[in-house]
Amino acid sequence: MESDFRTPLLECFRQGDAPRDVRLLAAQGGLAPRAHEQLGLLMILVADTDEEIARAAEATLQAIAPGSIEGVLAGSNVPAEMRAFFEARGVTPAEAPATEIEVPLLDTGGPTEPEAAEGTIDGGAVRPGMTEKIAAMNVPERLKLAMKGTREERAVLIRDPNRMVAAAVLSSPKLSESEVTSIARMGNVSEEILRIIGHTRAWIKNYSTCLALVKNSKTPLALSMNLLSRLNEKDLRMLSIDRNVPDTLRITARKKITVNK
Repeated sequence: MESDFRTPLLECFRQGDAPRDVRLLAAQGGLAPRAHEQLGLLMILVADTDEEIARAAEATLQAIAPGSIEGVLAGSNVPAEMRAFFEARGVTPAEAPATEIEVPLLDTGGPTEPEAAEGTIDGGAVRPGMTEKIAAMNVPERLKLAMKGTREERAVLIRDPNRMVAAAVLSSPKLSESEVTSIARMGNVSEEILRIIGHTRAWIKNYSTCLALVKNSKTPLALSMNLLSRLNEKDLRMLSIDRNVPDTLRITARKKITVNK
């Protein structure tokens, strides 16, 4: 699947990283809050080797109104793989795409708390006890929170040692562009998270996010080098004297300034 349908969460399922309890939760429609992502997960899980999970995914698909699926399939960026899957089941795209593709097909979660104030991720401050409360949750609970929780909760979960939980934060429909930039600045997230951001075209179009990745010493060097060409001369000059980035990156920035003269 391509474009917006290739999300960090879906990739974890494709790569076989999801444990059984998480796959079962997703098969029951209780994980992804976005319609297209739920369909993508169910497409994967109906072929699961665990019969209970495969049956649950099939039951969830059968419970979804065909009209809802037809609206999703009408989207211009829906991959051929998804259309073919549902056409084989007798479901074809509607004449017009769904107007609310972000609305969940099956919402098994409760109401979420109001969003925390802007700047939570940058400052790193969270309410007392928040980190401990999240640490006491199991993986399925943390996954659901990553997708449906507040900005403050995402600030904690993006640093979760479980790769799937951190990736789920990047799949949250509530994640803002400013949050992505803030995450790209963080030195205490995994290289995998920074790599996902750096390979997501929609996020790299934001200059601030691109610059944050290049200046982050935790960003894989190959990715930082590829992003150098996007920087303006002023930021290249700053980077060329930045002792917090790898020598190779600093020297290359200096050479680019010379070439541009």
